[in-house]
This record gives sequence, structure tokens and C-alpha cells, in this order.
Amino acid sequence: MCGITGFLDTRCDRSNAELDAWVTRMADKIVHRGPDSSDTWVDESVGLALGFRRLAIVDLTPTGRQPMVSSSGRFIMVFNGEVYNYNELRIELINSGASFRGTSDSEVMVEAIDSWGLIPAVKRFNGQFAFALWDRRDRVLHLVRDRVGVKPLYYGWSGSCLLFGSELKCLRAYPEFHGEIDRNALALFTRHNYIPAPFSIYKHVYKQMPGTILSFPFDLPGYVPEPEVFWSARSVVESGLANPFTGSIEEAKNQLDSLLRESVRLRMMADVPLGAFLSGGVDSSAIVALMQAESSIPVKTFTIGFMEDEYNEAGFARKVAEHLKTEHTDLVVTPEEARAVIPKLPAMYDEPFSDSSQIPTYLVSQLTRQYVTVSLSGDGGDELFAGYNRYFWGNDIWARIGWMGAGLRGALAGSMGFLSPTTWESLFQSLKPIIPGSLRVPQAGEKMKKIADVVAVDSPQSLYYRLVSHWKQPEELVIGGKEPKTPLTDKSQWPSIPDFTRWMMYMDLITYLPDDILAKVDRASMAVSLEARVPFLDDHRVIEFAWRLPMNMKIKNGQGKYILRQLLYKYVPKEFIERPKMGFGIPIDSWLRGPLREWADDLLDPSRMRDEGFFDPEPVQTMWREHQSGTQDNQYYLWDILVFQEWLRAQKNCI
Repeated sequence: MCGITGFLDTRCDRSNAELDAWVTRMADKIVHRGPDSSDTWVDESVGLALGFRRLAIVDLTPTGRQPMVSSSGRFIMVFNGEVYNYNELRIELINSGASFRGTSDSEVMVEAIDSWGLIPAVKRFNGQFAFALWDRRDRVLHLVRDRVGVKPLYYGWSGSCLLFGSELKCLRAYPEFHGEIDRNALALFTRHNYIPAPFSIYKHVYKQMPGTILSFPFDLPGYVPEPEVFWSARSVVESGLANPFTGSIEEAKNQLDSLLRESVRLRMMADVPLGAFLSGGVDSSAIVALMQAESSIPVKTFTIGFMEDEYNEAGFARKVAEHLKTEHTDLVVTPEEARAVIPKLPAMYDEPFSDSSQIPTYLVSQLTRQYVTVSLSGDGGDELFAGYNRYFWGNDIWARIGWMGAGLRGALAGSMGFLSPTTWESLFQSLKPIIPGSLRVPQAGEKMKKIADVVAVDSPQSLYYRLVSHWKQPEELVIGGKEPKTPLTDKSQWPSIPDFTRWMMYMDLITYLPDDILAKVDRASMAVSLEARVPFLDDHRVIEFAWRLPMNMKIKNGQGKYILRQLLYKYVPKEFIERPKMGFGIPIDSWLRGPLREWADDLLDPSRMRDEGFFDPEPVQTMWREHQSGTQDNQYYLWDILVFQEWLRAQKNCI
């Protein structure tokens, strides 16, 4: 895993020395992504500079260093990620007459592109990747991002210069970069708690969409090409629905087992120590079980726990680790240690990002990096196999309210919203002794508030939009902000999906997954120079098979991930796994009423907010007063604003 950056200055008026100095400055901003070495490649005749920071994982020798030049001299590449089937591709290339200097995947990639062409080669890469490829013959710079967006890639024009990089801090380091905050992107952020691709927090700077190639000729300043799609989630979904799996549940389980074992086996290849995150939930337990099945020695596993029982998964993880006989390390984190991460978030994420599980994700990455350089993760299981509550709650809610008139739905929403989340929580707690364990709902008050919010909607799609929204009217909150269309709101981008549950899963696959979950894991792990690998997602064969499975193999008896659970029970006893889904959160709600109150008071000060001019302070103050009084739990709304405010303060102080 590494970091890449660079620029294409169409003026072509800089010397090689100047180009090298500037791109080195940009690359040095992401030293955490590649602390092992740094290299550049420049060409003053076309104004090109490529920068690379290396975290050595495969082929630790100098022959694995980048920028990588093809044997023909035509292509130069800087690459972040891993291509796991490189040995298979390497043998095929050797049989066709190619020769190699080393054993790295990056050399195989550039030779495959030289031999087969860019798109045919990329379609055969199995892995996670973001890379820049300079074609010296055609004088075109290609930017390529993997199928589901595991690895990040930003790009944008600054005057006549095209900039790109793994993180925004690379672009900001370019001497002529002037980042203007995009209020429309800020409006999107307050709705989603992340900024959906292709937008970033800066005007004219974009996240590259997953599964695409962007090609920039060297002499067209300001040119923004139409993305060339080499893999499409929409096509995969439509193909899966048109060609569904027709075998038995046992046959499906065996095929999934085979695919996942192969994916895990490939992702255990490394020339450095390797382990896995383990929460004790279905997804991470499945990955660890398959790792242990493939390993002759105990797999290293890692968990963090919290003192608050509601957020502590360490005990569940320990049981699974003991059963699988892994070499397990866990750490109970104090509230003070967790809160100490908050000042690091602006530099870690580069733009506003307020999924509060970013804090435990960083902490478990920090723990893991003390022992290994690579860690496998269970991310993606929820999106592929219907693990989120909304997949069955959403369908159930719409089935119950869809027949009602708008007036009746509004009245029902009002009556449910009359009780605060705190009151709902107290009610559920009082009933706890008589409610069966399988029916108990963690954070019941907050879930009831969500249900009240969505009851008044007018369509299933609107219901989902409400479920995944924080601030419901961002344009009334963000001064001068207007939400642009995204894949979630642009109906022309929606595939033909016959049922609501699959529609929600597709939307999560193309929005929430890359822009929240995968962004969170990438920044948190790379902040400590740890490579995270995701066997559910960066092997496209698993995704394609999952979308062929019928829904009754994913949701059964009101529970998601049915087939994944059946697979896991081959390795781990059912009683170790069957528990309410906890998530990976922290008690932001109580912290804002206690140890974080002074910090939040300062950032939410109405005078300060008026001077800054981004938010209308009135709705923010209303949320703050309600939260402090205990009548409402507004932690998610407030955390969005606080994260932006802290990011803005860091911007002023030059992150």
C-alpha cells in the first residue's frame, strides 16, 4: 500500500528541478501512506511530475520501487493498492515472451498494460488500486480507480495545471492551489455525514468515481474527460437479476465458501506480518475463520473494547478468537484515549467526515500496527448480504404505511415523535425483563426517532433517503448551499430493480460503502501506515456472485446475512454469533453533555458561526439546547457541525 500524487502542467514552463521539488513537497504530505521510501519521475517537455511514497508489502527489494517504467519505456506508473492475481498474470506474460526485473505486482501491471492495452489489462486486475499512468507515446495521463472505490483518488484543475493524489493534502501542497470551500458539497455533507463522490469539499476538485478511467491529453488545460467505465455496479446488479443463482442453499453456501476462501487466500500473500480485525460479528468472524482455515499457524487478530457495555464488543471477539485458536490481542480503550483522537481527525480525513466510528477504527488500526503491517477486514458483508436493519425494517415500514393517505402518515409520525428518544429508551429499558433477548433492540430510542422521521414519506425511495439523512433540510442550514444531484437522487442513474430491498442495497453499494465505510477504513489505517484488505469487496467475483443470490438466501426470518451465517456456522458455533448488531460506535451523546461540552460550546458559538458565514446558527443552537436538556439525542446532527467546525479551524491553521 502506498500513496501517489502528481501534476500535469500544460504550460510546460518549469524545469525538471522545479517539477521535482514541487512534486516531492506534495508526496511528503502523505509520508504516513508510505514511510519506507519516496521517489519521483518528471519530464519538463510535457510538464509532468509523478510522486510516490512506498509502504513495502510485496517485493521489498529496490526492484519493487516506483514510479515503475515498462520495459518498452512507453509507460510510467505510480500505483496505490494491491493486485492479488499478479502471479497468475505474470506467468501468462512470461509465456508470451515478457521478462521481469523483480517480483512486484506493480511491474506485472505495467507490463500487462503494455502488452494487452489499458482497459483489457485493468479488467483482469483482481484487487484494490488507484494509479496514474503516463503514456509517453500518446502523451496522455490516465487516472484509474478500482471497481468499488477501496482506494481513494482525487483530481482537479488549478489554473492550467491538473493535480491528483491519494489525499487532498497532496493537492493543497501544490504552491498554486487555492482551495475554495464548495457550499453545495457542504450541504451534501450535512445530509450524509460524508461528501458523496464525485464531489469534494473544494470547488473544482473531485473524487474519481469507482470503476473508471480518466484520460487527460498533455496539451488541453481545463479539460475534464468523460469517464470510461471498465466495471459497473449497475451492470453487475442488472446481470445478477437477469441470471439469478438457481441452485440449493447448500450449493450456494459451498460456492460462496469457495469464492471467499480463494479471496482470503490471495489476500494473505505478503512479505510482511499480517493479521485481521475481529469484532466478533458475522463479517469479521467469517474472514478470520477462513484465514485460520488457510493458515498452518495461529492468525493474529485484534480488537478494541470500551468501558461502556453498550459499545464494547471485546468479549464477543475473544470468544470467537478462543474457538478459532487465533493469536488474539485486545485493548480496552479509556474515554480519554478515545477523545484524544478528535484533534487528529481534520488532518486524517482532509475534508469533513463525521461517521463517529472513525475514532474506534483509528484506535484498532493503531493497536494492530504495533504487531503487523497488513490487516484483513470484514467490510462489505452488510452491503452484499443484507446486514443492515434498514433492509428489512424499510420494507416492513413501507408495507405497513404505504396504503395510508399522506394525512394519516403525518399524524402517525407526529404521535411517535411526541416522545423523545430518551423517553423511548427508558420505556424499552423498563420492558427489558419481559422482552425475549432476540427482540431486544440496542439504542432503541434513537431507532424509534428514525422511524418517526420516515413515517411521513411518500415513496419507498423517499423512505430510504430519510433513513440515511442527518439534516433533512441542508439548504436551510448551509448559507448559499444547494444540494447537487448525486447517484442517490438522480433517477436517470437508477437501474431497473424490482424490489425495494435490493434497491437500498444497490444504493449503499455505490454511495455509503465507498464514500463512508471504505474512506473511513482507508484514512484510519493509512494514518498509522497499516494496509487494510477487504476480501468481500476487492475481489469482484464475490460481489458478482452475491448479486446473483435470491433475497431469501440473504434475509430469512427477519434476519439478514442468512447465507453468510450458514457458512460461518461451519467454523464457529451459532451461539457465539447470534446477538444484536452493535455497530462500531462511541458515546458521543453523553460526551457532548460532559467532557466535550466546553469544546463544542466554543465551536458552536453563534457569533463565531455568523462571522464564518457557513451555517445559520439558529437551527444549530436549537439542536444544541435540546441535546443539553436531555429532551432529544441530537448527537449525529451536532457531530456533523462540530466536525466541520474543527476542520475549518484546522484549515485556518494550515493542516
